[in-house]
Amino acid sequence: MKAVYHPAQRAHDPKHFLSSGAPQPNPEQPARVDALLGALERRGIAPAAPADRGLGPIARVHTAEYLRFLQTIHARWRRIEGASEEVIPNIHPDRRSASYPLSAVGQAGYHQADTACPISAETWGSAYWSAQTALGAADLVLGGARAAYALCRPPGHHAFADLAGGFCFLNNTAIAADHCLRGGRRPAILDVDLHHGNGTQGIFYARGDVLTVSIHADPARYYPFFWGHAQERGEGPGLGANLNLPIPRGTADAGFLDALERGLERIAAFGPDVLVLALGLDAFEGDPFGGLAVTTPGFARIAEAIGRLGLPLVIVQEGGYLCAELGANLESFLSGLPAG
Repeated sequence: MKAVYHPAQRAHDPKHFLSSGAPQPNPEQPARVDALLGALERRGIAPAAPADRGLGPIARVHTAEYLRFLQTIHARWRRIEGASEEVIPNIHPDRRSASYPLSAVGQAGYHQADTACPISAETWGSAYWSAQTALGAADLVLGGARAAYALCRPPGHHAFADLAGGFCFLNNTAIAADHCLRGGRRPAILDVDLHHGNGTQGIFYARGDVLTVSIHADPARYYPFFWGHAQERGEGPGLGANLNLPIPRGTADAGFLDALERGLERIAAFGPDVLVLALGLDAFEGDPFGGLAVTTPGFARIAEAIGRLGLPLVIVQEGGYLCAELGANLESFLSGLPAG
C-alpha cells in the first residue's frame, strides 16, 4: 500500500461550526491527521509527500472565479471593519445564476453553501495541498500501484465546482477521478462517507464519462438535505451515471454491506478500470456525528467487498472525526484490502 500526505494540511484550523442554530467547536480539526498518520505507522506505511502539479488539474474541476475567491477572500474580508476572524457567510443567493457581487460579503454567500466551511488565512494552502495529495495518489495508481491512500485534510466531497460546504473547499475525490480520466483511464467513484457526496455528484451530474455512486445516511432529515436522494440519476449525457443509495439513520454493518453490494454491481456494469474511493470513516457507530452504526470490524468487511472488484484503487480520505477509534477504523479498512 502506498500513501501520500503533505504537512501543510495541518495549518487549516477552523474554530466555528453552526449546527441547528447553535455555535459549536468545529469538528474538522488538525488532530484528525495525527490519528490517521498513527494508523498508517502501525501498518508500516510511510506516506510520501506529493509533488506540486500546480493549479491546472484543480482548475479542470473548479472554476477560475472560485479558485480566485478561495485565494483572496480572507484578506479582503479582514479589511471590513468589525469582520470576524474567519470568513463565514450571512447571505446566500436564491439561485446559482444570480448576478455576481463585487463585495466580499456577497461573494462569500455565493461561494460558501453553509456555515461549516469557515475560511481563515491558512485555508487555501491546506486545501491546495490536500488536492495535491489526492493527485499524488492518483499518479501512483496511474503508474502501476494497485492501491494508494491519500490522507486528505480538509476533506472535499461537499465542494462543488464553485461552492464550498460541509468542511470542504476543493473536491479531492473529483480532482483525482478527473486526473485518472485524463490519464487514459475509465474511473468510477464510490463514496462511503456518512454524508452524501453532493459536490462530487454535482461536478459529474451532466457527464457520462465518470460514474458516481454514494452510500450515505438518508438526507430527507440529514445533511446535506437537498441532494443524495434515490431519484437523482444524472442529467443529459450523465443520465444513469449517478446512483444514490440512501440508508436509514442507525444502519449497521449488515445494512451498509447490502447497499454496498448494489453499488458494486452498478460499478461493475460501468466497466471501469480504476476506482476512486471517497473514504469516510464517519459512518462509524461512535463517530461524533452518530448517523450510522458501522463497527470497526465492519470497515474491514467493506474493504473486502470493494477489493473483490479487482480494480486499482485511489483512496481519498473524506470524513471521520475525532474519537478514540478513528485510527483503528482506518487500520481495519486497510487490513481488509487485498495484499500487494
